[in-house]
Amino acid sequence: MDVQKADFRELDKEGNAEGIRDIKFLLDIPLTITVEIGRTKMLINDLLQLGQGSVIELDKLAGESMEILVNNKVIAKGEVVVVNEKFGIRLTDVVSPTDRLKQLR
Repeated sequence: MDVQKADFRELDKEGNAEGIRDIKFLLDIPLTITVEIGRTKMLINDLLQLGQGSVIELDKLAGESMEILVNNKVIAKGEVVVVNEKFGIRLTDVVSPTDRLKQLR
């Protein structure tokens, strides 16, 4: 059995290991946020029949909360608003940080 001595780095006054950068640099990483208004399933034949003016029925009801996703993980729910003639989302329910971490697994 090959046994080796553990190599632990010295900690500085803030508790960071020497040579390891502060993780604050992660705060500048851009993420894509997606708002999902609904889903549906359809046959390829029905998809090919779609044209301008076609209506696709979704599984959500009008006025129902929209899901806000980051990397395909739900982080919040909200309602659609219009701000300066652009669509936006007002957050009505945010997933707790603990639950968000659980989704990463």
